[in-house]
Amino acid sequence: MITAAGLSGWRGWLALKRQELSAHHVGDAPAMPTAASRIEIADLKERIRKLEAIAAGVDL
Repeated sequence: MITAAGLSGWRGWLALKRQELSAHHVGDAPAMPTAASRIEIADLKERIRKLEAIAAGVDL
């Protein structure tokens, strides 16, 4: 009986993980970032770096 309960729990856990994976793959976000989004992220990081330098009082 313990083995059957453990097996039932294992199957339930696997079903949950399958649902999580399928929900993750169905999302609207692309799997790989496009070149435009990577450029935009790099631009935002550069702006943040400049703002942090300004806040610290460092001239660029």
